[in-house]
Amino acid sequence: MLFHSTIHILQNTTLITCLVMTMLLLIEYVNVTTQAHGLAWLKKSQVGQLLAAALLGMVPGCIGGFATVALFTHGIVNFGALVAAMVAGMGDEAFVMYASFPLQALALQGILLALALAAGGLANLLVKQVPAPFAHNHLAIHSADERHRHEKEAGCSWRSNLKNISFQRALLIAGIVFFIVATISGTLEHSHWRSAVLFSERWLNLLFLMVAAAVLVIIIRVDEHFLERHLWGHVIKKHFAKIFLWTLGSLIVIALLGSYIEAQAWVRSNVHYMTLAAILIGLIPASGPHMVFVLMFAQGSLPFSVLLANTIVQDGHAGIPLLAESKRGFFYMKAIKITIAAGAGACGMFFGF
Repeated sequence: MLFHSTIHILQNTTLITCLVMTMLLLIEYVNVTTQAHGLAWLKKSQVGQLLAAALLGMVPGCIGGFATVALFTHGIVNFGALVAAMVAGMGDEAFVMYASFPLQALALQGILLALALAAGGLANLLVKQVPAPFAHNHLAIHSADERHRHEKEAGCSWRSNLKNISFQRALLIAGIVFFIVATISGTLEHSHWRSAVLFSERWLNLLFLMVAAAVLVIIIRVDEHFLERHLWGHVIKKHFAKIFLWTLGSLIVIALLGSYIEAQAWVRSNVHYMTLAAILIGLIPASGPHMVFVLMFAQGSLPFSVLLANTIVQDGHAGIPLLAESKRGFFYMKAIKITIAAGAGACGMFFGF
């Protein structure tokens, strides 16, 4: 049992870290090769940021949340957009919702989208002190990057890069290849979603593979300056250890708590406190603990408002990298989501839904 739990924690830690790092590597490349103009359109329009982030959040699973966290921590989208993505998302539980009660799941997603846009807009108006931790010094454009652009236009020799491969390039290639092989083989797939057929997360593996394959090509083709200063220096050195350790620590704590607390039994024996339980359990930065509310709703033993409250507060594993990079952003975001969830729960009790 202990061995199985350890393997499960390491599996999830590796999956989350690989997804986050892959997204960060891709964002770094797009930003620098376009001289920071590739994503500049997002900075110019708050409405565009809200819509883009909310749509990312609606993607089943955690990848949309990971992408938005990466964009926020690098100052590409603002705090309101981060809130919109986190409110709009249903996490990994979306797969089971769409498989078990698709019509209600679509209705839930529509409500979350409306709340996300409203909450994100209000956050931009009311919350002013949530700076992006790397907004001014992380996605830097070096003078040598202009040379890199010309070298790219002239045709960078990937054969030369591989023939005289550096330690950093070899390590990055090995990491991406591992992620691709593990994704294809299902090694890093969440085992608790494998029973879902139509809405299995396996279809999202195609997206993961496309992104990872693109990053692999980037790592092979870019020149040494770009690799060492941007992909290695800006992304791996500043993010990898922090993301991995925070994820590992959080999952260990969650596993230990799960050994002593049976969420489903507690909720069933305290019917009047279901909404409070939904909000409190929603604070856990992981996918899994919230499943109890999904299953209870599917069985008809839970009001829709309780499921709504839990879904609003939870953000799956996407909250872990945010906590690692911007603690103020994490707690502000959670405070806003708790307020919205409490309001939804109160409306549910008043109107009886």
